[in-house]
Formats: sequence, C-alpha cells, structure tokens
Amino acid sequence: MPAVLSTSVCRLVVLISGRGSNMQAIVNTVRDHALPAQICAVIANKAEAGGLAWARDRGLPVHAVAHRDYANRVEFDTALANVIDIHQPDYVLLAGFMRVLTPSFVERFNGRLINIHPSLLPAFPGLHTHQQALAMGVQWHGCTVHFVTPVLDHGPIIAQGIVPVIADDTPETLAGRVLQVEHKVYSNVVRWLAEGRISLNSMQRVQVQGIASRSFVLTPGGVQPYQR
Repeated sequence: MPAVLSTSVCRLVVLISGRGSNMQAIVNTVRDHALPAQICAVIANKAEAGGLAWARDRGLPVHAVAHRDYANRVEFDTALANVIDIHQPDYVLLAGFMRVLTPSFVERFNGRLINIHPSLLPAFPGLHTHQQALAMGVQWHGCTVHFVTPVLDHGPIIAQGIVPVIADDTPETLAGRVLQVEHKVYSNVVRWLAEGRISLNSMQRVQVQGIASRSFVLTPGGVQPYQR
C-alpha cells in the first residue's frame, strides 16, 4: 500500500437498516488495520436493526431514527441529518440503508455521502438487482461503491466488485457471492477515504491517488484486486 496522504483522523458515520454486515466489515477494517479513521456513530432507521446491537457491543455510539415516526420523507430526513450533524462526520456511509433520500438531504452532505449498491452500475438500479441480473442473462454481476447524487443509484463511481454468474444461480446464491465482494470493496474504499486518497475532478470523475486498480474480482482464492 502506498504512503498515507493524510494524517488527520477521518470521521465516519454509518447508516444501516438491518444486520449491517457491510458496517461490520468496515468497523473491523478500521480497527484491524489501525486506519486513521473513527466510526463516530452507527445510525439505523429501525430500532430493531440487528447491526445496532453489534455496534453497541463494541462500544460504538448508536442511534435509532425510526422512519415510521415521521409523517413524510422530508421530516425523517431532517431528523436523520440533525443526528448525523451531532457527530460532524467527514463522510456518511450508507451500508444497506434502505431508504430513498430526498434531494435536500443529499445536497446537505454533498461530496460526503457514499453508498454501496448490489449491481454493476449503471446496470440494474433500484431493488431486486439479482433477479434483474438473472432475468437479463448477464454473465457478470457485482457491486458498486459510489458518491450519492439526487438521482437514485447514480453518481461518481469509486470502486466496483465483480462476480461470475453461474448457470444454476438463484437470486439468493448470487446475492451471497456478491456480498463477499461488497465487504472487500467497501472496506478498501474506507481505507482510501481514511488515507485521503479520494477526490473528484472537474468532470465529476473519481480519482484515487496511488491506487492502480479500483476493481475487485471474486476468484476461487477469495476477493482480489484486478491485476493485468
């Protein structure tokens, strides 16, 4: 890994809706590799989200901002943004956060809001991506980590992970392989954020200083960065 470009601590808030497996991978990566990053809070839109208990057990601040407690998306997003702002994050990471965010929320965190989507964007935005992939007969599927824009599942791509589609795949088996890649891809993106490598150029394309490849492939030996 090339030399770290930033020595300041990168403050991160992670948003989840369920068990938060990507959040868990991120937390473990920050701790296991002693990254210059701090998970300032884990926030869920459901009080019963399993990831909250996991994070709490590891001493992380947690919040539940239940979307059902608010009359509409604008009120919920305002309440969520106010809780996020308490922690003054450098980046807000959506990790299985299953809510469509309003344009005003996205603008409030412009350039700091990052999502992982279970497809190779721009293919298959929205829900049921694995079913969509199988229905279209694609031979490669995967995940994308990207900056969030007001357009759903759209925005500058930071990294992608690729898995082969097998003839007898079901949406469940395909989802399981994609999840393996998700954990690796998102963890690497968090490392790059913590090290100050990621920027957007004037064309709104992502640049990652010192990183030759931002693609990852599921191989029989595990998830590996693509190499020529």
